[in-house]
Formats: sequence, structure tokens, C-alpha cells
Amino acid sequence: MNATEAQFPYPWQRCKIIHLVRHGQAMHNVEGDKNREALLSPQLFDAQLSPLGLQQVSKLRQDVHASGLLKRIELVITSPLYRTMQTAIGVFGSESHEDGGNEIFSSISAALNCPQIMAVELCRDRLGVRPCDMRRRVSECRALFPSIDFSMMDGEDDNMWNPDVREPEEKVAARMILFMKWLWTRPEQEIVIVSHGIILQHILNVLGNDCHPTVRSALCKRFDNCELRSVVIVDKSLIGGD
Repeated sequence: MNATEAQFPYPWQRCKIIHLVRHGQAMHNVEGDKNREALLSPQLFDAQLSPLGLQQVSKLRQDVHASGLLKRIELVITSPLYRTMQTAIGVFGSESHEDGGNEIFSSISAALNCPQIMAVELCRDRLGVRPCDMRRRVSECRALFPSIDFSMMDGEDDNMWNPDVREPEEKVAARMILFMKWLWTRPEQEIVIVSHGIILQHILNVLGNDCHPTVRSALCKRFDNCELRSVVIVDKSLIGGD
């Protein structure tokens, strides 16, 4: 194949740079590694980051600042679960404080050099059955993370989570298609998505349909906790539409 055959020019305004971040290790990851049945425990409701997860967030924050990435990011989208909001604020927010004897990251103020952080229901973890994947009431989330924008939330209570039915994989995939369609309506060009391993893999599956199988396999591999993976995406449907 000629080298030029795999190269395609696209207008920059039709592209976005997306940085995908899986949350740091959370308590349900710790307990689930010991016993998968633990994921059904009500004690793991909306699981928080573990001590190791907090360390992972601190390390990624250092890397993001050192690389200059923070200065380029225009918007951070986060799942509204506690572990992802902790990760979003810890890496891309402005301040930290002690809470309940355990260091967590909070956004007391929106610092001038920090991007907007927005909670979006569509990119939350797989729904149903497991209490660790159920979210808190929006009013409680606002009190815990006052500078996160919750205007996109579907309601005060978690009406998406079903105690008896686990969301099928095909519905997760369909939800990610809706999420990516919504993402293209945003004016920002460089965006962070802080979410969950299975959700990020489904996002990359949606984006990687046109990729060579080797590229797609590498792109869609499992995310480690607090891993950041960056991709450039193109809205091909608009090409030639002017």
C-alpha cells in the first residue's frame, strides 16, 4: 500500500482531541479482587477511592501539570459516581482538603487555570444490581463537589440504576453512541472524559470501527486504574457538507 493511501486531511475544526481517564483504584476494586460477591455489598455504595487510588490520582496530577496538558484542556466530563468525581477533581481541579480523616480532592473554588468540570449521566458505569455503581443524590454531590457542574444530570435521585437488572452490554454500547453524539455538540476541541474501564472501552469501540484490526485491538485494550489514553477523533459525517 502506498504511504499516502493511509493519510487523509481533515479540517481541524472537524476534529477533537479526547483524553480518556479511568478512575483511580476504588474500594470496590479492592474488595472485588478478593471476592466478586463483595460487589453486591451495600457497604460499597458509590464506592470511593482507596488509599492507593488517591496516590494514583496524585501521580497523574503531577504528570498532567508537568506535561502542560492541563493548560490545553477546555472541558472535563466526568461520570457522576464518587470515584470518578474524586479522580476528575484530584487530577484536573484546584485544591485538596482533609475529609473524614481521609485525604480526598475537592473543588472549593474554580481556579482560573483549571478547566470546567461537568458531570454527565451518559458516561457513568454499567447500571444495575451492584450498589457500587449507584450514585448519590445530586444535592449531596453538589455539597461534596461544589464546583462541578451538575446541570446535565437527569434528576435528584438515581432513577437509572435498577437493583434487580444488570444493564446488558448492548445497551451500554448504545448509551456510548448517544454519549459520543452529544459530545460532538460541544464547542470544545480538547476534552477529558473521566469514566470507568468498561465505559471507556465501549467509547473506543465506537470510535475504532474504521481502524485496522491491529490498531483497534491496541486502542481498545483494558484500562488500568488512573490510566490516561489520548485519541484524535474526526466527525466524518460533516466532511464535504459545506
